[in-house]
Amino acid sequence: MLMLGPFAVDDGGRISPRAGMAPPAMRFAWRGRACEARLEDGRLWLSALAGRIPSTAEPGADRGWTVRELEGIPREELALRVLPDHRLQLEREAPPGATAAAMIAEMVRFAMALDPYLERLESAGAGSAKTCPG
Repeated sequence: MLMLGPFAVDDGGRISPRAGMAPPAMRFAWRGRACEARLEDGRLWLSALAGRIPSTAEPGADRGWTVRELEGIPREELALRVLPDHRLQLEREAPPGATAAAMIAEMVRFAMALDPYLERLESAGAGSAKTCPG
């Protein structure tokens, strides 16, 4: 068994949380967005802070356009959460296969799946990486 940060890696390359530790996560950035791959209860969860719904106090903000763009995100591909501070989090559960290589592959697939939605959210005024601290 190899210990790699918060992960334990067995001889077959399968990863699991190290005993006695919080659910392990690998944080990364995609197009300036804070992303995370988290192993919890034997499942791999992927999430990204995608932007922020503009405040009505911001001059020229068009929340309606942003909300309409959000409706175009297919929920079967990515789940959308609006956090209390109006940041937008896109997330999904990855299929099983918790090897270190499979986790990296899922992180790449997730980042590629985010791209068209990040473009749409930026064009709708939902912020860019500069307005989405992670």
